[in-house]
Amino acid sequence: MTAGGTDGRAWRPPRGALAELVAAAVEDCARRRRERPTLLAEVASRPRHTPRFEGALRTGRGFPLICEVKRASPSAGAIQAVDAPAQARAYVDGGARCVSVLTEERRFGGRLEDLRAIRATVDVPLLRKDFVVEPHMLAEAVDAGADAVLLIAGALEPARLAELWAAAHGLGLDVLLEVVQPFELAAPDALGATLVGVNARDLETLEVEDARFQRLAPTLRRPGRVLVAESGIRSPDDVRRLAAEGAGAALVGESLMRAPDPAAAVRALVEALA
Repeated sequence: MTAGGTDGRAWRPPRGALAELVAAAVEDCARRRRERPTLLAEVASRPRHTPRFEGALRTGRGFPLICEVKRASPSAGAIQAVDAPAQARAYVDGGARCVSVLTEERRFGGRLEDLRAIRATVDVPLLRKDFVVEPHMLAEAVDAGADAVLLIAGALEPARLAELWAAAHGLGLDVLLEVVQPFELAAPDALGATLVGVNARDLETLEVEDARFQRLAPTLRRPGRVLVAESGIRSPDDVRRLAAEGAGAALVGESLMRAPDPAAAVRALVEALA
């Protein structure tokens, strides 16, 4: 896998907030691995899970949404102290194709228990949203009921990204590969990624660039690839704009967490192109 991006720069280690989040993920995963040292082997020995996350985004009515359950974020601080299963149920009632569950504890207020509880409540495919840095975290995702994981191109050295990509698919997980910077744009082609997210939020600076999807999408478009717009999506107008720019799905979190009626908020986004 080449480390070079389309702007000629090679991958570099993450900086700023992303570097802090990755370092915390490494530390926290090491602790959990000591608590359950055989989990990866146990999960690998089970019958392989049948992937269904990406398929759900490709079929169904309305604009495909991945709706996110998160209590906090580094940029917004505390958002909403919700009952995670109830929030997920409201999303599904509104027409969400999939649900994303933040499991990062330190700055997003998430936990694996949220993923387990939501899995017991709804039947739609679930994404484990975290800073995945070790195969153990993939096993945790499967064990807690996830159908897919997020891998962040900017967070992982290319060889490590390729290793985790292969391990995820080996465990029956779909992968949403996230890119932010132009020098990360070689990763989707190197991996053969068919589900690629473009995050409007730069996780190093935590700043949102609304035009990022429009700027990067032309380089990322490939036959058979679904581009997922992430962050900064608040209204049906945002969905219409992003769809016109090539988005085949969107991941929406904070605006739905703050909505007084999350099911109605989801429904308005799903029906934006009707």
